[in-house]
Amino acid sequence: MPKPNAVDRVEILVLVDNATDNLSTVPAYVENELPRLVQRGMRRMSGRCLCCAAHGLSLAITAWRGATERTLLFDTGPDVAVFERNVDRLAFDMGRVDGIVLSHGHWDHCGAMLRALEMIQLGNGGHAIPTYMHPGMYRTRAIRMPDGAMRLFDDVPTADMLEQQGAQVVHATTPLAVLDGLFYVSGEIPRVTAFEPGMPGQFRRTDDGQGWEPDTLLLDERFVAVHVKDKGVIVFTACSHAGVVNVLLHARERFADVPLFGVMGGFHLAGPNERIIPDTVEAMRPFRLTTIAAGHCTGWRATGALAAAFGDAVVPSAVGKIYRF
Repeated sequence: MPKPNAVDRVEILVLVDNATDNLSTVPAYVENELPRLVQRGMRRMSGRCLCCAAHGLSLAITAWRGATERTLLFDTGPDVAVFERNVDRLAFDMGRVDGIVLSHGHWDHCGAMLRALEMIQLGNGGHAIPTYMHPGMYRTRAIRMPDGAMRLFDDVPTADMLEQQGAQVVHATTPLAVLDGLFYVSGEIPRVTAFEPGMPGQFRRTDDGQGWEPDTLLLDERFVAVHVKDKGVIVFTACSHAGVVNVLLHARERFADVPLFGVMGGFHLAGPNERIIPDTVEAMRPFRLTTIAAGHCTGWRATGALAAAFGDAVVPSAVGKIYRF
């Protein structure tokens, strides 16, 4: 079973998230958006300088081990305009990106993938980019509405489309250690808790393209993990359709000899899943996490409940933030 090498340090830049927050205080290992804008040369406070929040997620995760530095782009958010604006405002060098992971096949995580690949190639001299995809994420998806109608989702770009834009597509359903072994990309996440329901009401096109079939479990969803020396493992879960507790349980199983110290991403505890907030909070206690960077689809009620339970360990994600471990 592949495991990542322990890294000396890791830095996470939030390129896209649902929230923007330049005012809340943060611990020493987190930096808000404004200091980066000032470093870039901002002379006057203006909306023209700020990043945009949007419903989605994109993280640039950079890890160092000795002289080796690798950057993984984890999802690209919902929209090209938002992604481009935030990359520009944050002065993030897309040419640094060594690989891309798409966490699962939803539009709010893949909307800027083709443009991101183009931006990477413009910055790296045209080199192909390893792009890690689950083969089950391409089928058309939809939510069944109360009247029975299907509300379609935008499709994930096909493998051919990605490769035409410079991707070296790697399909996998089992775990991978990627980019010189600095990052772990999980396989399919087992569903073992009794209370985490997946995404009821979601359907996908049948193989023949003629009908619909239930797609509650989103088995194409995967997480990324990094083992930080002297700290433990931080888990990046983009949407937690599998359930954030299932994600953490699977990570703990895969890293049985290394403690988990952090989890970052969307925990999917908004909307109908608000009912499982108490169960989720209680089930997270045994992990004794020191960093819970809740963002994207977590929802304000769940973030508040987590903060009440875990105090200063909860440092909500927001666009433009940098986390350093």
